[in-house]
Amino acid sequence: MTDVLDGYGLALRPWDPASATDVDAWLRGHLDPEFRRWNTPIRTITDTATARASIQAKAADVDAGRAMTFCVTDADDGTVLGQVSVNAIDRILSNGIVGYWVLPEARGRQVATRCLLLAARWAFDEVGLHRLELGHALGHEVSCRVAERCGFLYEGTLRGAMWEAERRDAFRDVHRHGRLATDPEPKAP
Repeated sequence: MTDVLDGYGLALRPWDPASATDVDAWLRGHLDPEFRRWNTPIRTITDTATARASIQAKAADVDAGRAMTFCVTDADDGTVLGQVSVNAIDRILSNGIVGYWVLPEARGRQVATRCLLLAARWAFDEVGLHRLELGHALGHEVSCRVAERCGFLYEGTLRGAMWEAERRDAFRDVHRHGRLATDPEPKAP
């Protein structure tokens, strides 16, 4: 488990499956219609029990060194704002895949940009990764802008690389962005 990451007015910390606040935020984030428009999680999350189980599964990935999933909070008052993660960490190839979401009440405040900058710095400096990838559904222009602001260059479109919204039997295209540890550090918002 990692210490809290602070910066840009945010604090990134591990999710706590024993915390009712964390479980509620995780559930609200996954039930949000805008989240569901662009994402179909691997684990179906519909209630408190499945939200807690999902957080516990993420913690197991952290313990195994496969990922780090951060709860994004306001640095001043601790309010949960969203999540950012570094997934599929491959220490041999020195890469990982980043993902994030922001609760509806925190949108429009550059939370995604700020937390992604912090998580990328952690992945490069603390984990020692060489490459991070970010994929988003084709048409998700907000995620495209976040990726670009955080120094993730557009590298192409992957055909049929993620599930359609709310489905596991149909696929859609993905914009792929990448950032290397050797790329210049983007300016903070």
